[in-house]
Amino acid sequence: MLILGIESSCDETGVALVDASGGRTPRLLGDALHSQIEMHRAFGGVVPELASRDHIRRVLPLTDAALAQAGVPLSAVDAVAYTRGPGLAGALLVGSGVACALGFALGKPVIGVHHLEGHLLSPFLSADPPEFPFVALLVSGGHSQLMRVDGVGRYTLLGETIDDAAGEAFDKSAKLLGLGYPGGPALARLALQGDPLAYKFPRPLLHSGDLDFSFAGLKTAVLTQVKRLAHARLDGPATLHLADPLTLQQKADVAASVQAAIVEVLVRKSMAAVRQTGLRRLVVAGGVGANTQLREQLGSACARAGVRVHYPELHLCTDNGAMIALAGGMRVQAGLVDWSLAGAAGYSFDVKPRWPLAELAPPAVLV
Repeated sequence: MLILGIESSCDETGVALVDASGGRTPRLLGDALHSQIEMHRAFGGVVPELASRDHIRRVLPLTDAALAQAGVPLSAVDAVAYTRGPGLAGALLVGSGVACALGFALGKPVIGVHHLEGHLLSPFLSADPPEFPFVALLVSGGHSQLMRVDGVGRYTLLGETIDDAAGEAFDKSAKLLGLGYPGGPALARLALQGDPLAYKFPRPLLHSGDLDFSFAGLKTAVLTQVKRLAHARLDGPATLHLADPLTLQQKADVAASVQAAIVEVLVRKSMAAVRQTGLRRLVVAGGVGANTQLREQLGSACARAGVRVHYPELHLCTDNGAMIALAGGMRVQAGLVDWSLAGAAGYSFDVKPRWPLAELAPPAVLV
């Protein structure tokens, strides 16, 4: 069973092919990815219209590249999976349109996949795949969630952010420091030169007694500290005018202190989720899961508690087609795709820019 996966939810175009034959974990056969970071950097963030247009340019050449890497012709594909949501509406429409066109041309079914389910299952492509059940820390873009995962499509929400997510806290703090786009990785690199104890930033909801997150207050604290250091004034909600620009060391200390606050909250809440569920396995997925400090501190905490921790490979932490093909393949293996519906709707499709993972219910969307 060969599943072609297409990811186009934001600023990466990804296409991949996985083999979901038999009862074994799907294997990645070919993977091609294009990042739009350089294009969006001049604007300080993702421009949706530009993102959509670039997906149109990239998706078919990437499809050819992924199939060539796998040594498999397009005609051998058994199903096409695509990201149905959440994400940017225009960008999602590109991937879904191409997937349905390919499905129609091949006479094969098309599977709409939840973007976050792709992240959640991505560690199954790693050299050390997990086993069900496990606790999952999902930290991707605007999402920070803790889930109990008992199987494919069997997800219980344990806690989530009530405002800004961890990734947003990284990005917004980086913007206040003038680090440009993408902010999270830039802040993490700068933090290597700083003192994580230089500034005592708040750890929101650390002692709340639940598993929810909140990072909006941390962003405000960073803004206040930067203004104090630079004798700055604020024009509008996010425009800083610095009277005395921060030194590189001051920026590094702020970056290190922000990272320390975010990582401590994520680690403490994750370990609390493990204790509450009684499970002995933790999976970390999503872009923030690539953060070195988070991996080191979670690894140490899990080792002390006798808990196994699993991560996707670093190149699979960002958005990619492999995780979409994987999720489609694992849904097929779990019997959550009704093959009798193939083509019943004439390969019509829709996208869901806002689609909570908790709403995901079998069977998968199949057109």
